Amino acid sequence: MNEFVERSIAIGTSSPRASYDVVIIGGGGHGLAAAYYLATRHGITNVAVLERNTIGSGNSGRNTTVIRSNYGIPEAVAFYQRSIDLYEGLEVELGRAVMHRTKGLLWLAHSEATVRAERARAAINSELGAETHFVTPEEIRRICPQIDLDGGGSYPVHGASWHPHGATARHDRVVWGYAEGAIARGVHVHQGISVQGLTVRAGRVVGVETSAGPIGAGIVLSAVGGHVSTLMAMAGVRVPITTYRLQAAVTNHYSETLAPIVISSDLLVYVSQTPRGELLFGAEVDRAPTYSYRSDVEFLQACSLRAMTLLPFMRRLRVLRQWAGVCDMSPDYSPIMGATGVEGLLVTTGWGTWGFKGIPAGGEAIAELVATGVVPELIAPFGLGRFAADRTMADRGSAGTH
Repeated sequence: MNEFVERSIAIGTSSPRASYDVVIIGGGGHGLAAAYYLATRHGITNVAVLERNTIGSGNSGRNTTVIRSNYGIPEAVAFYQRSIDLYEGLEVELGRAVMHRTKGLLWLAHSEATVRAERARAAINSELGAETHFVTPEEIRRICPQIDLDGGGSYPVHGASWHPHGATARHDRVVWGYAEGAIARGVHVHQGISVQGLTVRAGRVVGVETSAGPIGAGIVLSAVGGHVSTLMAMAGVRVPITTYRLQAAVTNHYSETLAPIVISSDLLVYVSQTPRGELLFGAEVDRAPTYSYRSDVEFLQACSLRAMTLLPFMRRLRVLRQWAGVCDMSPDYSPIMGATGVEGLLVTTGWGTWGFKGIPAGGEAIAELVATGVVPELIAPFGLGRFAADRTMADRGSAGTH
């Protein structure tokens, strides 16, 4: 039995301590990354990560693995560019193969309005250090010859923004890499333990009530995906989050190579190729709020048609499987990171459809906040207080699908 399997089995087999310096609720990418960086950057290892199911079984295991920094506002570009930089060195950092692949990303424009938007995106990104160029249909053909530039006769491609550093990585390998790195340095990762309450005394969170009993905590970090509103309400905190379902699917192996990630916000579809040659595709979040993880045939019909409109060869492929995750959306389509107004309680939420992209930078910054008590400049604009102060980070156009 190799070391990876032994550690995997060992997670969560011991009872949690009576108290920890830091308790992190949620064993997905963001919670585990925060634990890892607390240990490696700041030497804080008296940390527990509590996951009600198995680590990575929530949204971290249900995403579509796209990594990019081509956002529409300076604050978001800086944040996600830091994440791209960390992802590019993550295999060396963790000592694990996370199957990171830089592919480039084409964001297609099918109307004059979208052409203007993509030209603006390219200009803003390039000015802020996130390399992006506007490309013509002829250039698109050279980058990705499989794209039907006529768009099936209904959605002709007029151009695109080209983001060369767009990439993908294996979601489960990222999660397990952070988990193993944290565990190796003394962090406790517990599976199958649900949080049922937050213990608040004199306006400060001092612990959590769990299915394994009470656990004291100096600081509690909520890194849950879905049900964050319920968890925050346990401490009297309201967060402006609405949760929607996001579905995706994957086909059988495609013998050729689809080199870039292809996105169309006009058609609300994205497609990329996995390391095994499968075509992974998805669309926008469902219209009605829900916590459901069930996928449906209506999504498959609509999304398949959109994908085939851009990439006609997909008509020859078969769908192997489909799945759904839930997306916590903030009113301005930007994440929420930092203090909650209750002493000792921090939150990272509102990741919508782009949580995987932000795992390294989000974990690193939250760990710095926990360790120093000072909000890092990188995430200062994304605090919960921005809504009351009317300082929103409006960036819906960068969602790609919404």
